[in-house]
Order: sequence, then structure tokens, then C-alpha cells
Amino acid sequence: MIHVGFDRGDSDVRAAEHWLVELIGDQRDRVVACTHLLRVPRPHVAFSIALPSGVEVDLPPVPGGLADAAALAREEHLSGQGGRAFAYPGRDACVGVLSVAELVDRSAIERVTVMGGAPATPDTLVETRDHVRPLWMAGRLTLVTLPHVGGRIAPFEMPAEIPCCALH
Repeated sequence: MIHVGFDRGDSDVRAAEHWLVELIGDQRDRVVACTHLLRVPRPHVAFSIALPSGVEVDLPPVPGGLADAAALAREEHLSGQGGRAFAYPGRDACVGVLSVAELVDRSAIERVTVMGGAPATPDTLVETRDHVRPLWMAGRLTLVTLPHVGGRIAPFEMPAEIPCCALH
């Protein structure tokens, strides 16, 4: 596995993700690509990408002044301490209502946590809202959820969420 940090100085998370997904193309299900909200040298979005053997992505050069930020994004991903995955194996299977066990079995997600509620069990149902963006936490790709209606849980990040304070 090769880990790459990349940075274009993007200020919009959705536009940045869209650009990288277009670049990755049909290899999206083979890589783990993450966004990183960084503050250096100014608030912006950087990327990290884990590429398995045989997968290549033709990234343009990192613009001047952003090499350190790109290296930071790579290090956060490599250490499993930061990054929000928007492309990962099994992402397209994380739709509808799934049990925690199904979600973990079908995707690269390794753990599901619940903020402000009882811990998730393998049988706990996840209302995915067709928008599942796990985070690297303590070395594991982790889906952070909140309690939802009917004893279910749902991803913390809403599908139409705009990062409010992250880039201020």
C-alpha cells in the first residue's frame, strides 16, 4: 500500500471531493481517499490517498507552499489519526438501512461508535441516509453516529452538511 498526500489549496470540501473522484474514476472502490481540514498555511482542504498495489492516480504537482500540508494529510492517514474517508472499498454498498455487522462486513469500515447513546451492537440498525463518511480514529476507520428514531443510529454527518466552523 502506498500513501500519498496531496493538496490543491481547495476551500470547498464537496468541490475538492468531486475533483478527486473524477480523477480516480473507476478505481474509487479500490482506494481509501480522505479529506483533511487543515489550517496551515491557511484554512483549506487537503487529501490523503491509500493506493493498493497496481492502482495509480496521475496527480498534478502540489502547488508551492502546500507541500507541508500535503505531507501532514499523508501522515494523519498513514497513522490512522485523521482524515474523513469519502472513497473507500464498499462505499457503494453502504446504502439504506444496514445492521452494524452488515456495514462492517460490506465495507472498509472497521468500527461504529455512537455519540450520546448506548454503544452499537452488531445488530444495531444504521439509517445510512446513503451518505457514510467514516473517520480515521485510533488507527481504525470509524463511522461516528448519533441516536436516530426507532432505536436506530445514523451517521453524524448529514448528507447536505456544510462544514460550518472548520474553515473559518
